[in-house]
Amino acid sequence: MTEIALRGVRKSYGDTEVIHGVDLQVASGDFVVFVGPSGCGKSTLLRIIAGLEEITSGTVEIDGEVVNHVAASERGLAMVFQSYALYPHMSVYQNMAFGLENAKMPRSEIDTRVREAAGMLQITELLARRPKALSGGQRQRVAIGRAIVRDPRAFLFDEPLSNLDAELRVTMRKELAALHAKIGGTMVYVTHDQTEAMTLADRIVVLEGGNVEQAGRPLDLYNRPRNVFVAGFIGSPRMNLIEAQAVKGDERGTVALVTAETRISLPALPGIGPGDRVTCGIRPEHIRITEASKADVSAAVAFSEQLGGETYLYCDTDGPAQLTVHQLGQLPVENGEVLHFAFDRERMHLFGEDGEVIANGVPA
Repeated sequence: MTEIALRGVRKSYGDTEVIHGVDLQVASGDFVVFVGPSGCGKSTLLRIIAGLEEITSGTVEIDGEVVNHVAASERGLAMVFQSYALYPHMSVYQNMAFGLENAKMPRSEIDTRVREAAGMLQITELLARRPKALSGGQRQRVAIGRAIVRDPRAFLFDEPLSNLDAELRVTMRKELAALHAKIGGTMVYVTHDQTEAMTLADRIVVLEGGNVEQAGRPLDLYNRPRNVFVAGFIGSPRMNLIEAQAVKGDERGTVALVTAETRISLPALPGIGPGDRVTCGIRPEHIRITEASKADVSAAVAFSEQLGGETYLYCDTDGPAQLTVHQLGQLPVENGEVLHFAFDRERMHLFGEDGEVIANGVPA
């Protein structure tokens, strides 16, 4: 298995710098997912690891060896692209065997590798077909199989599931997770879909504007986001982020949310004083319906999603924010109905005016 390290990596196109001094370690055998919005630099970073993009400064290391000037073909990495990149005139078998034939591998070894990979991916019966006779999911399996037969030092995936429909993406996520568990290789995976990141990754790297905003285990990022960007990006539906101002209350301190006459009393917290602007974050599942006298906020239901086993409420407050609430089970409500909500203090997040975290969870 293989370790990959990026040290002070920068990438510029002319005068425009798109990667700003990234330091990152991918441990041997880890499944690491780069996630972020379009244009954040995640695919560029993957291509830098692959050797398809030259860096402006810094170093790329594979197993301790600096590979800045090592050609992509010599790095021993296998890349799976969004477009599958299969040869349409070749059969599945020929597509999977092509790279090994170019490497002058013995025919018996090629046959063994292709058939083992096909069996692992459950595409043995497709080996004689051409790509045009395959579904999207089958083509993706062939592209992954072509990578597996090379026995690479690490696998690189560039949004491999984005061309598939929603149901097939779920199936392929399960298969990729099972594949990683079976072969145990180092994998680096790029996606804009944070659900993919949460379900696949050992570690997530959240990127924005060419910078690493936070890296860590999926639930660590979910439960302890470092800043407002990570808090709003990780989680579906996204965390509710409500602008607030600290005002002088009793001896414990008070934070007043920017909704009409709404106040949430909190114990005194380091880093918050009267007049400070803060952002209060609360996930949809950490809001409960309560009676008016115990509510932190009241809001009118603008729209509800009744999904049978769970209900999502999208509510309009008197302030600028829309509130998203998740409730288990069925909750029949009418659009326009006013409900009263209380926030779970221990699951509340507070961020300073600079967007950096002050507290993940507030003492009761």
